[in-house]
Amino acid sequence: MATRGRPRAFDRAEALRRAMEVFWEHGYEATSISHLTAAMGINSPSLYGAFGSKETLFREAVAHYDATEGAAVAAALRDLPTAREAIAESLRHNAIAFTEPGLPPGCMIVLSACTDRSQTVHNHLSGLRLELEKDFAERIERGIADGDVPAGADAATIAAFYNTVNHGMAIQARDGADRAKLSAIAESAIAAWDALVST
Repeated sequence: MATRGRPRAFDRAEALRRAMEVFWEHGYEATSISHLTAAMGINSPSLYGAFGSKETLFREAVAHYDATEGAAVAAALRDLPTAREAIAESLRHNAIAFTEPGLPPGCMIVLSACTDRSQTVHNHLSGLRLELEKDFAERIERGIADGDVPAGADAATIAAFYNTVNHGMAIQARDGADRAKLSAIAESAIAAWDALVST
C-alpha cells in the first residue's frame, strides 16, 4: 500500500524574499494569493501554514525589505561622521538602489501604499514612511550636538524636506526615471544643505 509522502520542504527565507519582490512590484492590494504562491513556489495551504495570512506575510516582507534594502541607509546615518555626509550618502545610495536592475524600481515602503480598504496595512506603511524622517531628524539633532550643524537649524523641517525628496525619487523611479536623473535630483537636494541649516 502506497503511503502519502511528506510535503516538500521550502526555504522560508527565499520564499519571503520572493514575496517581498511581488509586493514591491504590485503593492499590497493588487497582489493576489495566486501571485504569491506562484512566485514563492508553494501552494496556498503552505503559505497560510508558514505565514498565517496575506497581511502577516506582507508585514514580514516589509520588515525583510527594511532589514536588507534599507541596511545601507541605516549604516550611513549611524556611522558617517557628519549629518550632511550621512544624509547625502542616504540619497546617493537610494538613487542607485531605486534603479537596481533585476529589482522593482523605487522603494517598497513608499510604493506599496494602499487605500482605506486595507486601513491597518495603510497605517503600518504610513508609520514606516515617517521612520526615515525621524531618523534624519535624529541624525541632524546629533549633528547639532556634535557641532557640525548650526545650533539654530530646524531639524524637523530639514528632515521632512529630505524625506520628501526620497519619496519623490522613489516615485520618479517607478515612473521610469533612470539612475542619472535620480542622482541629479539627489545632488540638487544635497546642494541645498547649507541654505537649509542656516535658516
